[in-house]
Formats: sequence, C-alpha cells, structure tokens
Amino acid sequence: MKRILNKIGLVFLAFVITASLTNCKAVQNANNKQKGAVIGATGGAILGAIIGNNVGKGGNGELGAVIGGVVGGTAGVLIGNKMDKQAQKIEEEIPGAEVERVDDGIVVTFDENSGVYFDTSKYNINSKSQQTLDKLISVFKEYPDTNILVVGHTDSAGSDTYNMTLSKNRANAVTKYLQGHGISSGRLTTNWFGETQPVHDNSTAAGRAKNRRVNVAILPNEKMIEDAKQQTGN
Repeated sequence: MKRILNKIGLVFLAFVITASLTNCKAVQNANNKQKGAVIGATGGAILGAIIGNNVGKGGNGELGAVIGGVVGGTAGVLIGNKMDKQAQKIEEEIPGAEVERVDDGIVVTFDENSGVYFDTSKYNINSKSQQTLDKLISVFKEYPDTNILVVGHTDSAGSDTYNMTLSKNRANAVTKYLQGHGISSGRLTTNWFGETQPVHDNSTAAGRAKNRRVNVAILPNEKMIEDAKQQTGN
C-alpha cells in the first residue's frame, strides 16, 4: 500500500464542537465522525491523509485521518464554520454524494449514484462523472483556501498489483480533470489503495460497482488557518 507520508505520528484528538452547527447531514454527523484518529504532520499543510476503513471503528466506514492537527480555540471555531458551509454546499450541489465532516476536514465519497464512478478495469472520466466533478469544481473555486486529496479505490476483480495501478490511474484521472478545469496543482494531492479498502460486498455486482470509487478529502490550507488566527488573535 502506498502512503503519501512515511514520517507521521498517530496522535489523539481533542476536538471542539461549535454551537453554530447547520442542518447539513455532514455537520450533524461530525460528533461521531470525529472519533477517528488524526495523523499529525509538521507545518500544518496538506502533507497527507489516509481515507479508508483502517480509521474509525464500529462501522464508521470511510472516514480518514486528517493531517495538520485540529486548530483549537476561537480560530478552530471559525475554521469549522467555514468547512461546515462548504460541506453543506457540496451536499446541495451533489445530492447523491456522501459528505462527512471529519475533524477540520471534509470527506466526500462518490459512487455510481452520485455520478463519479468507473466501469470494471476502466479509469476514464465519463460524461456523467464530468457533470458531477464540474459541480464540485465550482465549490472548490468558491472556497479557494483549501487543499484537496484525491484517493482511488477498486473492487476485488483482478490481481493486487493490477488493482493498485488501476486505483492510481483513477485517482490521477480525477486529479488531472480538476487541474484542467482551473484547480491549481498546488492544492491537489493524490493517493490510492487498490482493492484494500472495500466499503461494500465484493461478492455482488452492486457491491463491486460501489467499490470502484474515488474519494475526495478537503482540508483547510495554511492561509485559512493563519487568517483565522489573525482574525481571532489566537
């Protein structure tokens, strides 16, 4: 399994729940979802995040580890509010996507119903997927002070080596599409896990279709963090 960071440490999270939660399902779920682990990384930048079943227990599914730590105090509340609004916007624009707030970040899971999906052994971005990605791109442009991690997965058909490459190609295809439509390469990081992180039953056709997916994690970048600290005096 390829990981985008080798020198990262597992730390426990002390999280802040704000009183200004919206009706967004992703925000309503935040309390439970924040029980996952956090991967600490130096500099507070988007140096890595892991999306998969290895983080979060008890059926939490694809949560993830959000790097850079969690910003506390009033600056953390300000950042949380901005990320809450972005999560809600994604839910409004792409109703079929699963949107989860995890710590200071957002995890978006696409499947064959929400429009970003892949046929068996394919990694091309089809026309329906393009429509969904175009909606997501509009949100990324509306909230420019974030970094984006794209993570590729496959079903269990084929060898481990083949699927690892296939998941890489899927993640790269989405990343290249985002770059080609105005999202700076400096905001983007790509990762992949092959068949190792299934969220549905690979013994059924329907389950395999849902495992041929790409996840997106959205994290506050250094500018958002520094701006929040300056505004709040933290």
